[in-house]
This record gives sequence, structure tokens and C-alpha cells, in this order.
Amino acid sequence: MTNPLYLDRRRFALALAAPALMTALGGCSTTGSAIAPAADDQAQLLKRAREYWGLIKVNDSVTAWPYEEISKDPQWTLQAYLKRGGIVFNAVEVRGVKSIDGDNAVLTVWMDYALPLLRVKGQQAEADDPWRRIDGVWYHGQRRNPLFSDK
Repeated sequence: MTNPLYLDRRRFALALAAPALMTALGGCSTTGSAIAPAADDQAQLLKRAREYWGLIKVNDSVTAWPYEEISKDPQWTLQAYLKRGGIVFNAVEVRGVKSIDGDNAVLTVWMDYALPLLRVKGQQAEADDPWRRIDGVWYHGQRRNPLFSDK
């Protein structure tokens, strides 16, 4: 014969354990809301990067200027930006987001390019392309030359 006191303890333990277990497991589930902002952020970045590189490919530097991080720097002007160059892009493909760390991101970009002044044609490369978010908008970042400090 079973001890009735034992059954009462068992029911009591189950009555306490069930809500605790449900609470603990409920905290582990996600509805996708934590993932959605990251996916949204990545989609916005890729869209802006593809627009930017599309403009660079067709040599529309004036329209590409607002996509540049340096366009937010008062020390830079559109005229100075337009004097840069010397690279002709035959094809450019934004292949994906390599990393996003806060307001900084790195994309992988494949390009087919030429350097007409040096008579170099048909070069291909895959490069890490820096991007920076300023006031919620992604801008094409400038590669920093390691020989010079930011000061």
C-alpha cells in the first residue's frame, strides 16, 4: 500500500515545480523580435551599399557624395572629393556583410577595375569595405592609412 503522505508531497512538489519550469522555459523562447532589428539593420546597410557602389560604377561621384562619411566632415568639400579618383570600375558586386559592430560595419565587395593613368586594366579584387552609421544612417567609410594617425 502506498503512503498517502508521500503522494501529497509529490503533488505539492509538482504544483510548485510546474509554474517555475514554465517561467524558466518561457524566458528562453524568442518571437523573433530580438533578431528582426539586426536583420533590418543588415538589409538597410546592404541596400545603401548597393546604391552607393552602383553610383560609383557609373562614375556618378556627385550623387555618390552624400553616401560618403566624409560628406559629414566640414573639412571636406564636394570639389575635393571629385578630384580623387583614377579608378574605373567595370563591375562591382556587394557580396555581403562581413561584420556589424555597433555603428561600424565591414562589407565584402568584389570589383573588376582599371587604373587608366597607369595603363592597368582588368584587375579583380575582393575587398573589405568599411561603413559607419551616423545618426541612424549608414555611410561609406574611409579607409585609414596606417602610416598616418587620426590626429
